[in-house]
Amino acid sequence: MAGGEFDLIRRHFHRAAPDGMLGVGDDCALLPATGESTAVSTDLLIEGRHFFPDVDPRALGHKALAVNLSDLAAMGARPVAFVLGLALPRIDDAWLAAFAQGLYALADAHGCALVGGDTTRGQAGVTISITIFGAVAQEQALRRSGARPGDDIWVSGTLGDADLALRLLSGESVPVADPAAALAASRQALEWPQPRVALGLALRGIASAAIDISDGLLQDLGHVLAASGCGARLCADDVPVSQALAALPPAWRYRCALGGGDAYELCFTAPPSARERVAEAAARVGTAVTRIGAVELGSGLSVVDGSGAPLPELPRAGFDHFA
Repeated sequence: MAGGEFDLIRRHFHRAAPDGMLGVGDDCALLPATGESTAVSTDLLIEGRHFFPDVDPRALGHKALAVNLSDLAAMGARPVAFVLGLALPRIDDAWLAAFAQGLYALADAHGCALVGGDTTRGQAGVTISITIFGAVAQEQALRRSGARPGDDIWVSGTLGDADLALRLLSGESVPVADPAAALAASRQALEWPQPRVALGLALRGIASAAIDISDGLLQDLGHVLAASGCGARLCADDVPVSQALAALPPAWRYRCALGGGDAYELCFTAPPSARERVAEAAARVGTAVTRIGAVELGSGLSVVDGSGAPLPELPRAGFDHFA
C-alpha cells in the first residue's frame, strides 16, 4: 500500500483546485490575478526542533498551516493558496492520512487551497515546509513599521499557555500543584493554535502596525518598535493569561506570557481614538483583545508590574532558532 512518491501525493495531497486556479499536477500552480498585492510567507517545521516525534499527526497538519495563516493575519491578508514540502523517513499511510486531515480541515475553514509542493525521503525525522499566498490591497496591509508614539498596544487572546505546555512536555520542573492538569489545560494552545485571520482582516484601516506572536511577546513587539523607530511601556500584569497560567508564581507567569513563543496571537498598535473601533472589530469576529501598554518616543521597551514598578528581571527575549 505504501507505494512511491507519486502514489503518496495522489492518495493524500491531490485535490482539485478551486475554479480559476491550476493546482497539483503541473510544473507550477497558476493563481488568478486579483489586482491586490500578493502576501507570501514560508515556515519550516523540523521534528525534534519544532514538534515532538509522538505528536498527533492531525494536530501537526493543523499547526503546520496555522503558523503560516498567522503570518497572513498579521498583514491583514486574505488566504488564497499554499504549497507543501514534506521530507519523510518512510511512507506511513495512516500517519499521512491523519496529517492531511488536520491540514485540510484548517485549509477549508479559511478557503486556502493546496496547489502544489514536493515530497522526498529524509534521513532524520519529518520536515515540513509550507509557503502560503494571500492577497491584500497594498494600502490596507498591516506592517510592522506603522506604530507611532501615543498608540495603544494590544494583544489578542491569552499568552503563555503554549510555553507552559512545552515546558511540561519537556520534563521541566514547573511550580504547579498538578502537572497533569496544567498540561491538559495548556496543551491545546501548543498543538492546535488558532490563527487570527478574521481579526487581521477586521483591523485593516484601524491598526497602525501588527505582528504575530511566534517567538515571544517581548521579542516580537521589539521588532515592531525597531521597524517603527519608537519605544514602548508595557504593563506585565495587563497581559491576558489563562487560569492555568494565573495560578503560577508571578516570575513564572511573566516568563511564559512575556517570553514564551508559539502563541500565534496578534500584537498590534492603534491610536487611542480607535479604541471603540478596535473593540467593535474584535467583537464582530469573536476574538478577545486586551490593551497592555503604549508606544512612546525614543527607543527600547520598559516593562512594569501592576503597581508601576519595573520588573526586577525580564524573561529571556524569546525563541532563537539557532540558540
